[in-house]
Parts: sequence; C-alpha cells; structure tokens
Amino acid sequence: MQESAAIGGVGVLIALQAVDDPLNSRRRAVQGGRDILDALDRIKIALLEGRIPDDRLERLAAIVRQQTPSGDERLDGLLAEIDLRARVELAKLGRYPK
Repeated sequence: MQESAAIGGVGVLIALQAVDDPLNSRRRAVQGGRDILDALDRIKIALLEGRIPDDRLERLAAIVRQQTPSGDERLDGLLAEIDLRARVELAKLGRYPK
C-alpha cells in the first residue's frame, strides 16, 4: 500500500507543478520585461559605439519570442514591433532567426 500512496503523492506533486499560479506567472512576466529592457539598453549602448553585435539582436528577438501574450493589446503590439525590428536588422546582416 505504501508504494501506491507514494506514486499517488508523486502524481499530486506533478499536477501541482503543472498548475501555474498567477504570482509565478506575474514574476516571469516581470523578469521577461526586465530582460527585454536590459537587451534594449545594451543595443542602445552598442548603437552609440557605432555597431550592434549580431548576438545582441538575436538575444533580443529570442527574449521577445519567449514572452506569452499579456492580454494588453498595446503591450503585445509593442513586443511584436520589437521582434519585427530585430528580425529586420538581423536579415540586413544576412541572419534569419527562427
């Protein structure tokens, strides 16, 4: 009987991990926003120095693509524009992110 209880306990833990509570979701969204702002700051500095390294554009595009829709049309639209701009700049350099 202990084995089935242990298996049931593991199943419950896995099910609980699959449930995404709003606080964790918000934390991930806030961290994603910070990551995007940091990437944009690095690009701004690179622009002032005269050139944007490809890896910074690729990183920015990857971060933006990982974001889940927020439900806010303006924010989601802004993220889509950032992603598009990063992809255009990468295409100009002959790099095509997936």
